[in-house]
Amino acid sequence: EVQLVESGGGLVQPGGSLTLSCRGSGFTFSTAAMSWVRQAPGKGFEFLCDIDSRGITYYSDYVKGRATISRDNVNNSVFLQLNSLKTEDTAMYYCAVNPWTKKENRGQGTQVTVSE
Repeated sequence: EVQLVESGGGLVQPGGSLTLSCRGSGFTFSTAAMSWVRQAPGKGFEFLCDIDSRGITYYSDYVKGRATISRDNVNNSVFLQLNSLKTEDTAMYYCAVNPWTKKENRGQGTQVTVSE
């Protein structure tokens, strides 16, 4: 059973930065492609970025130029650093093992609120 636990969310001012962390278990982390997605209240999921087992990354236009995804296969962890945060970045952020569209492949999420 896939288990993913996110942390690092919170309240941050516009223009600020934060780093989200996610620890996985129940699957072979080192060979899994991992994603970060988010969901704002009343909206659908937005794919943000992913990283494959080789460390190759891909970023969507939602965060391109403002985000860095990385992974630590020793500690079964994936990270998302977000910079230049905007109020529209306010959402619940989830890490996921691909395919992220399956609910059981996502964690419980960590809330990020961008506000003065």
